Amino acid sequence: MPRVSSLLAVLTPSEVREFLPEPMLGQLRELVPGVRLIDPTGLDAVAFARELAAADPDIVLGCWRTPPLPDALPPRLRYVCYITGSVKRMISRTHLERGLIVTNWGGSISRTVAEAALFHILACLRNASHWAIAMHQPGVGAWKNGLTDARSLFCRRVGIHGFGPVARELVGLLRPWQCPVTAFAPDLTAELAHAYQVERAASLEALFAENEIIVELAPLIPATTGLVTEAVLRRIRPGGVFVNVGRGAVVDEAALLRVAREGRISIGLDVFATEPLPADSGFRALPRVSLTPHTAGPTIDRYQDAVAFALRNLRAHVEGRPLEAVITPEIYDQSS
Repeated sequence: MPRVSSLLAVLTPSEVREFLPEPMLGQLRELVPGVRLIDPTGLDAVAFARELAAADPDIVLGCWRTPPLPDALPPRLRYVCYITGSVKRMISRTHLERGLIVTNWGGSISRTVAEAALFHILACLRNASHWAIAMHQPGVGAWKNGLTDARSLFCRRVGIHGFGPVARELVGLLRPWQCPVTAFAPDLTAELAHAYQVERAASLEALFAENEIIVELAPLIPATTGLVTEAVLRRIRPGGVFVNVGRGAVVDEAALLRVAREGRISIGLDVFATEPLPADSGFRALPRVSLTPHTAGPTIDRYQDAVAFALRNLRAHVEGRPLEAVITPEIYDQSS
């Protein structure tokens, strides 16, 4: 069983309020009595390395604003419990190779991201962006007309690019709509496809051509950067839907904008190649484009899911049990 006596939580005051409200903070202190909180606001790399060395903790609890770890770690540090998602800004691959144990929020927020994908699908099918603007214009009195083209999700063919935790949650959310689901991902085995009752697409091009709704959920790695080209996007049938709640740079965004301006398909976007989305972005002016500002997940009321997951991992570490969502060098390479 690991000997754990101290934990350094490197969170801003707002992160403490959002992720560690009572009783969460109390549970953390019960689990590791030697908890110290430091605010990383304004700390440069040298100052943070000095604080870390002075604390010499067994565990570091990190979040979005936690600075990158220095190359030379304190001698007692064995485990970094990262409350949120991608660890690449904080942890280097070398840290993992040297034996540092790192976990993140794993699949704890996947259902909220899948929910956001479902929101964009429905918004696109119902032409919600157009009506949200048109019906709020004073004096216009917009109403349905002969060109109204709201559509239903029931029985639509859905294609998913990527098959990680979010995609798997989305499959479950789509079941009440009786949607046949096809997926394309290098790691989607026949056994996994059978377990989730999805078909496997023969190729990315086939996925886009053979489904009415496409949801982009592939991770952003060198092999996927710009993978969804204009030629691929144009395989979506007229009247179809393209939704991206994964990573913006997986898609050739200039090509996507060209397709979006034609209005032949509806598009829902939560992620972009450049964030925040520039004020003059062409996507902002298009009625068939549903936009949200990278808010798919976790929603503020579900931060507790990520914290509960972190606390379970911390308890497992203290008790010498296996951890979930461990970031290995191989997983690090395949992560966004």
